[in-house]
Amino acid sequence: MSDEIVWQIINQQFCSYKVKTVTQNFCRNEYNVTGFCSRQSCPLANSQYATVREINGIIYLYKKVPERANMPAKMWERVKFSKNYTKALEQIDNELLYWPNFLIHKCKQRLTKITQYLIRMRKLRLKDRPKLVGIKKKIERREATRERKAEAAARLDKTIEKELISRLKSKAYGDMPLNVNEEVWRSVLESDKVEAEEDITSESEVEDLSEKEFVEDDSEIELEDLEDILEEHHEVYFKYGLFDFNYALYSKKNFIHRTKRRIVMLKVLKE
Repeated sequence: MSDEIVWQIINQQFCSYKVKTVTQNFCRNEYNVTGFCSRQSCPLANSQYATVREINGIIYLYKKVPERANMPAKMWERVKFSKNYTKALEQIDNELLYWPNFLIHKCKQRLTKITQYLIRMRKLRLKDRPKLVGIKKKIERREATRERKAEAAARLDKTIEKELISRLKSKAYGDMPLNVNEEVWRSVLESDKVEAEEDITSESEVEDLSEKEFVEDDSEIELEDLEDILEEHHEVYFKYGLFDFNYALYSKKNFIHRTKRRIVMLKVLKE
């Protein structure tokens, strides 16, 4: 099929790469050298065509000739450009010798643009810039529901484990249950031992706190002071019948102790 027939079909009927606007028609084909939908720049309607492409930071020259039109897998010949810009321009002149001036000029323009934006990319990569990460709400909702389910399952497992351990402690399955992991059984026995030790220590502390002793006051009161006290309160002694001279026959220590008790009783009666 000739190039004119292909262009008439593309231009007048339908082309999947064509994008129509009010002012200009654009082409989305990746091999288009200008990006416009026109007779000269259409890669489908030209059997002899050349373009420049960038793949992973490397610039290539793509060429198409009519001799390979019957081999779609080998239709495009790819030539790698040098990293030096001037040498790359020389490569275009050498590879596209005797080609239309339109394609040579547009390939050099495209090479210049691609080289410029690669330089800008390298400069921006050296600068410290915040990395923008897209938020996927659907994945976040899915992960949140999974976390809630996992937490609920973990709580259920913990409650089941606590219930089984409490049954083992209460010996609901006997002294030596059969289908129980040894580590779990050892942990239960160790916890029982720890609880028993804590009970013993708490009981000993309670006993220490509950032990009370009454100690006699060893401080001796002089007899002269006691006589003065008794003279001051002799009326009250005889009124309530609290004094008895027979107490003088007791030992000095017993006399002092009983006299103290009487003094306390007198104070209470006065109040």
